[in-house]
Amino acid sequence: MPPSFSVSGGRALKGTIRPAGNKNAALPILAATLLADGPCRVDNVPHIRDVETMLALLAHLGADVRWLGPNTVEVNTARAEPRELDPALCARIRASILLAGPMLARFGRVSLPPPGGDVIGRRRVDTHFLALERLGAEVTIGAAYQLEAKSLAGADIFLDETSVTATENALMAAVAARGTTTLRNAACEPHVQDLVRFLSALGASVQGVGTNTLTIEGGAPLAAAGCTVGPDHIEIGSFIGLAAVTNGAITIDGVRAEDLRSILLGFERLGVRPRLDGTQLIVDAGQERRIRPDLGGHVPKLEDGPWPAFPADLMSIAIVVASQCEGILLVFEKLFESRLFFVDKLIGMGARIVLCDPHRAVIAGPSPLHGGVVESPDIRAGMAMLLAALAAQSDSVIHNIGQIERGYERIDERLRALGAAIERADGTK
Repeated sequence: MPPSFSVSGGRALKGTIRPAGNKNAALPILAATLLADGPCRVDNVPHIRDVETMLALLAHLGADVRWLGPNTVEVNTARAEPRELDPALCARIRASILLAGPMLARFGRVSLPPPGGDVIGRRRVDTHFLALERLGAEVTIGAAYQLEAKSLAGADIFLDETSVTATENALMAAVAARGTTTLRNAACEPHVQDLVRFLSALGASVQGVGTNTLTIEGGAPLAAAGCTVGPDHIEIGSFIGLAAVTNGAITIDGVRAEDLRSILLGFERLGVRPRLDGTQLIVDAGQERRIRPDLGGHVPKLEDGPWPAFPADLMSIAIVVASQCEGILLVFEKLFESRLFFVDKLIGMGARIVLCDPHRAVIAGPSPLHGGVVESPDIRAGMAMLLAALAAQSDSVIHNIGQIERGYERIDERLRALGAAIERADGTK
């Protein structure tokens, strides 16, 4: 039987926890090792299923992959070949599409089966291929995506949506293209910035890191280099929510303050105000947990958007937190039309939520939560259900925890260290 989490809620969690490396930075960085001419050591890599799948895809292409420690991996793609990617591996993760840019740059051709990933609504791939076509690729759509390019040349590219993975694919192809590429309407999330830093360490010339316009001087040889993946700001936001819903006192050690501005503003609207102390973020017990109304007493709204707005990946967490706060909140999830469908599970646990449409929900709190038997529909909703179970005053069982473990490393072990009563149903820890 697939593993499940058994959770006994109602405990205030306390202690110090370190965020794992950002999986959404690790995945494109690992894909970008195809551009290097030797072994690349990547530190602070989260040892999670999505990373294992990306490494398996690289090994399938002929790369030498070695774990040097619990969170350090070395990848040498010197012997990689332009093989057709394994459809079964590609179906496991959305990030398999990140191999399109570097494979096109390295081999001049790619056969890419459709990527998998979370079922949170329609997720376009058009932006990827439109950008690669501007760099000189020919794209054929069939059972697999076929891309070919005799050579790549720099171009002025305006992305038709601010897609993180399309920005990353375009970046990785552009560093190998002859001439200058200007990438406009580019995503600029912390994980995109980490990829730019890694490409720069390889020898690429990329200007504009942290903005929505990137200028790449392509065609220079790229040498092997190492890098350290930055802390996962989504995991940090999840831990802020964890402290808030359990009325705990948690110190998150090893944060980058510049990655947290919009996240802290969002939680402040819910009456949760962590304190920054250097690289530590401290969430004290006894948070106000009162939703701050807009001026004039209007119902406040929390909405997500492209960076630097509040991240879409934290909306599920914010909904659980809001259910434990005094007041009414409208959440507006703009990016994915199925992201909010998990709220029926929260309603079943006692939350007072009205799902207005696929993108909007109204939460009225605080609502005492009771335990239940639920299932994790995707990575972020799964973590939100885990928060709800820890806040509930009775026992819960969470099935399909493989979804949670795709994004959160050893989450049960790390939460137990904070005092959580969480076990795997099959007896392993």
